[in-house]
Amino acid sequence: MNSQPPTLRVFLCGDVMTGRGIDQVLPHPANPILYEPYVRDAREYVDLAEKAHGAFQRPVTFDYIWGEALEELERAQVDLRIVNLETAITSAKTRSHDKAIHYRMHPHNVGCLTAARIDACALANNHVLDWGYAGLSETLQTLYAAGIAHSGAGSDAKEAGAPAVLNVPGKGRMLLFSFGSTTSGSPPEWGANITRPGVNLLNDFSEASASRIVHEMRQHQKAGDQLIASIHWGSNWGYDIPSEQIAFAHCLVEEGIALVHGHSSHHVRAIEIFKGHLILYGCGDFLTDYEGISGYETFRGDLTLMYFVELDSRGELVSARLVPMQMRRFRLAHTSASDAKWLCNLLNELGKPLATQMRLGEDDSLTLDW
Repeated sequence: MNSQPPTLRVFLCGDVMTGRGIDQVLPHPANPILYEPYVRDAREYVDLAEKAHGAFQRPVTFDYIWGEALEELERAQVDLRIVNLETAITSAKTRSHDKAIHYRMHPHNVGCLTAARIDACALANNHVLDWGYAGLSETLQTLYAAGIAHSGAGSDAKEAGAPAVLNVPGKGRMLLFSFGSTTSGSPPEWGANITRPGVNLLNDFSEASASRIVHEMRQHQKAGDQLIASIHWGSNWGYDIPSEQIAFAHCLVEEGIALVHGHSSHHVRAIEIFKGHLILYGCGDFLTDYEGISGYETFRGDLTLMYFVELDSRGELVSARLVPMQMRRFRLAHTSASDAKWLCNLLNELGKPLATQMRLGEDDSLTLDW
């Protein structure tokens, strides 16, 4: 008889940006007018994708954008599906004037999240307030109505700092906390306070800040609960990880956080196992409308990863399997074998200083060794 407690299986990914161009191909597109320096109509991003990889029939179904990722999710039999949702869900007419880029998805298109059975969304990022407080309020209401938990944004600091409480029958609870940072483009004035709506914004990456937020997170914790810190931090491009981010993540783990889920970079970054716990420094983009946009090609931002993570009852990593994917015509598909090998080699090079390595499987998936 197996007396080992059950493990918890979680799917994680980077930025899910279902606004702008992707919103335009879904059944209920929002007003396509944009206020960007060079692009004034969201449908131009659709045109760029079609020029790059061929035309596709529109509107698409809600499950279309997930493509072959849905098969992987079913095969993995995960307990929880967690994403960083980097768009407002709103039909608001007033944009945030301190931003050059504005993402939004029409509320009637929230079916693209329920189609993938997303359990929870991290919201503390630099696009959730692109359409102001009205847009944020509608985003929260839409997710609530759809039965999708969220954390990282709210009507005040208390609500923005509260976790998404995810109960897995027979396995206990996981509490998802979401944090934003000005280093990833969130304006300081977006930070929620006692009277102002906004995002759960970190002041800095100091040890004092780490200790403070862990203390606050523990106020919600019950015996057996596992805590995840999902952090939107750092630059869009480049593989260097600032030392203060590494020290911050280490401090979170030392004070009891099970897993650090980092994102913001447009491409994947290094992975670390620190004292038995997983730290993802940058998960890369996952669903975007960036096809056909030139620049930074050497980083291969078109390649992304599905992170299938298994944790024991203490939150320590049991296994991690990564599945390489690629966006084509706004739909996720498995990468070629050569691209999977490229990602494996990249993560092995990035992992050398952190003592993590990848093994490439016959199915082109990657297994983490440490």
